[in-house]
Amino acid sequence: MIGRLTGILLEKNPPQILLDVQGVAYELDVPMSTFYNLPVLHEKVVLHTQLIVREDAHLLYGFSSHEERVAFRQLLKISGVGPKLALSVLSGLSLNDLAAAVANKEVGRLTKIPGVGKKTAERLLLELQGKFVVTGASVVQGATVSSANDDIVNALQALGYNVKEADWAAKQLPKDSNVSDGIRQALKLLSKA
Repeated sequence: MIGRLTGILLEKNPPQILLDVQGVAYELDVPMSTFYNLPVLHEKVVLHTQLIVREDAHLLYGFSSHEERVAFRQLLKISGVGPKLALSVLSGLSLNDLAAAVANKEVGRLTKIPGVGKKTAERLLLELQGKFVVTGASVVQGATVSSANDDIVNALQALGYNVKEADWAAKQLPKDSNVSDGIRQALKLLSKA
């Protein structure tokens, strides 16, 4: 089992990266939460990994934190959830957002993730109940989000960005951003990511 890799980042083609580990280049699929936190090319990176062995392929998945890898493994235990869908869930929601969605039984929030229909969302909520803990930071953060921030996120989603990308961009903006300026700044940030 390959549990962790430390190497030089050679390529970034979402959701796949190429990591050089002492002359051997590994292709890894990573969730967008990990992708956004990667350093620039040719910098050192450490990733927790999960190897999936199938009859026709050996697939390697990378995560910036141990907690993300644990969540990925937990998602794989659910009937009907494969590596691609698990990666999509982790790309669509942060761990705290996923925990909050499960705790609050928010089917609608899960169905916004590409590839997750209503039945799959309901299965995720049922199977993940009690598996994740909502941290105090996420509850406080969720309670203080401004309506301008919500409008910016909704506008970005209407332009085709997924929930995770839109939330990430909105969190990078100054707290006092108005909607139109916030959208412009968020689009600039997303075009550089």
